[in-house]
Amino acid sequence: MAGKRILIVATLDTKGEETLFLRDKIRELGKDALVLDISMREGIYCQQADIPAPEVAEAGGSSLAEIFASRDRAANTRVMTRGAAAITGRLLREKRIHGVIGIGGSTGTLIATDVMRGLPFGVPKFVVSSTAALPGMSTRYIGTGDICLMHSVIEISGTNELLKNVIERSARAICAMAEVPAPGIRTEAGKGKRIALTMLGPCEKCASFVRRGLEEKGYQVTGFSAAGVGDRVMEEMIRQGFFDGVVDLAPGGVLEHLVGGMRDAGPLRLEAAGEAGIPQVISTCGLNHVTPAKKSYTEEHKTRRKYDLDRHRTWLRASPEELRRAARVIAEKLNKSKGPVKVLIPTKGWSSVDLPGNPNYDPGEDMIFAEELGKFLKSAIEVRTIAANLEETAFARELLAACAEIFGSKGNEPAFLEGVIR
Repeated sequence: MAGKRILIVATLDTKGEETLFLRDKIRELGKDALVLDISMREGIYCQQADIPAPEVAEAGGSSLAEIFASRDRAANTRVMTRGAAAITGRLLREKRIHGVIGIGGSTGTLIATDVMRGLPFGVPKFVVSSTAALPGMSTRYIGTGDICLMHSVIEISGTNELLKNVIERSARAICAMAEVPAPGIRTEAGKGKRIALTMLGPCEKCASFVRRGLEEKGYQVTGFSAAGVGDRVMEEMIRQGFFDGVVDLAPGGVLEHLVGGMRDAGPLRLEAAGEAGIPQVISTCGLNHVTPAKKSYTEEHKTRRKYDLDRHRTWLRASPEELRRAARVIAEKLNKSKGPVKVLIPTKGWSSVDLPGNPNYDPGEDMIFAEELGKFLKSAIEVRTIAANLEETAFARELLAACAEIFGSKGNEPAFLEGVIR
């Protein structure tokens, strides 16, 4: 069948009837459908898979016979996940599929979403799951993937009228999604025009200034909320080749990873751009605060200066030793960069939280970070200190000027800034 093809990832041993109903609906809607079976037991519908479970197990480094003989469900699940991911990735590279949909309960959803998170941004990904609303599971399923998660509400069991309605809606959704072309990665023709920008509420004003200034100069700017998930996504998308440069206003996830904070962005934060050799402009929003879960506060945490962003979020002032530690780790990461890097540090506060009168405001202590960073950064990386708060116009102007230099902009710099900062 010509046209777009959808891959269905499901366990035909337990969800066979429902999966085949989904397949038929997709075909009725004018798309082709391939069924990839991730079953770990025999079932009456398993023979109808286009990609049968034995092939998936083999791609995962084992065999279905070994899985049948094993009682280690977690290990078996890992095998089928590896196999399904390998096959799906190959089909996508060969341009034989144009979207992926999963259907199932806990196991089926876990495997399907693990597979989907390994696919690039923009590839349609949809899961209809009976366990989507279980506490904590939606975060686990989606992670850093652009996955659409539909709660079936009712159990995926049989093909009663209500479940048919759920499945048909999911079929229509993935078919419509497949009609939207995936965004291309950067090419030589468009080189230099796609910029990733990290942002947080406490530096939103600066981020908006930067975005408008860069867009006025012809750049495409994509923002990422640097609250732990968004900045991890940015790192992944840089590795996938989506961006030509980075303005990293809020790299606080590096410190949060070191101390186990709520904005922990993982061990690879602040590394992808350096590995890719694309230019980076770095600043410091969030690097002088930590956000441990309140239930895990130590007695020492309770004595720290704090700022309540709202009733759910509290920023604790980072200790001098945490500032030094963050500076050393950031220097180590930036020193490995293959492309140009500039670091801009405001000397009158690193966010809208850092203002005179707020308990966390301590510009002198912030300079502990700057001094430690300067000790360990290689000489090729420029560090500028700006006598302003990060949210002030003066700092935003300096940051845009650094962008103009490092992203290869030419011509009169003031024209780059004119009409941008208000």
